[in-house]
Amino acid sequence: MATSAGSRRRRVGIVGFGNLGRYLCEEVLKRSDELELAFVWNRTQTAFQNDEFRVNESYILRDLKEFASRHADLIVEVAHPSVTAEYGVTFLKAADYMVGSPVAFADSSIEQRMREEAEHGNHGLYIPRGALWGGDDIRKMADRGTLKSLKITMKKHPKSFHLEEELAVKNSAVTQTTILYDGPVRALCPLAPHNVNTMATAAIAAHNLGFDKVQGQLVSDPSLTSHVIDIHVEGPVNEATQEQFTVHTVRNNPAVTGQVTGKATYGSFLSSMLAAHSRGVGIHLC
Repeated sequence: MATSAGSRRRRVGIVGFGNLGRYLCEEVLKRSDELELAFVWNRTQTAFQNDEFRVNESYILRDLKEFASRHADLIVEVAHPSVTAEYGVTFLKAADYMVGSPVAFADSSIEQRMREEAEHGNHGLYIPRGALWGGDDIRKMADRGTLKSLKITMKKHPKSFHLEEELAVKNSAVTQTTILYDGPVRALCPLAPHNVNTMATAAIAAHNLGFDKVQGQLVSDPSLTSHVIDIHVEGPVNEATQEQFTVHTVRNNPAVTGQVTGKATYGSFLSSMLAAHSRGVGIHLC
């Protein structure tokens, strides 16, 4: 879509230059009629020496503290939840901000600060749907107070999990289908920060339940060649019939063994990035 007369291209800053960050950078550069790459940053500078895709030196931001000098309209984080912990509020004061690692919000103090800035500042906070199927419907139910429970089960090959502490130890010994965790999403996020962003997004969408009441289950299965996300929603009970409203969806995303993110998620992130604008202040799924 061509840029209309009198308008300008949206400037996008990418924080993180792993596989997903490189993909988004390439896509921004392809869309030069409507988008402009404001900057790209990565904690490890050697990432920019990737032979498959070399980004022009002029786009590389060496010190993230200097992000404001690049005048981005939208900043996209696809690096690590620690970025939002350290820079999230500052980013949001200067631009719209899309959080690719919403597990950061499992820290209630971070969630509170980000919500306050999003609701009372000048820019929008965008949460990509990623692998969360039905996120808008979950949020609508939460808005109405009709969402009673939400459980998300994530199943992957053991090598597709990047886990911390006791979960890493437990996963390393898996030889058959094993439940690694079953409980509140808040406690799971710091143990699997690279794997459970879908659950974190669900907890944000299901704001009447939040991170403590949305339940997450992590299953390690050596037979899998896909990433499987099973979502079970429960709503109100019909007083006349005593039957409960339920929705059950299963997302099967083929993935190479060892990959944290399946290919379908890349396209979902791109769609989210392109949609992350013009919705004003507040928190928005995109």
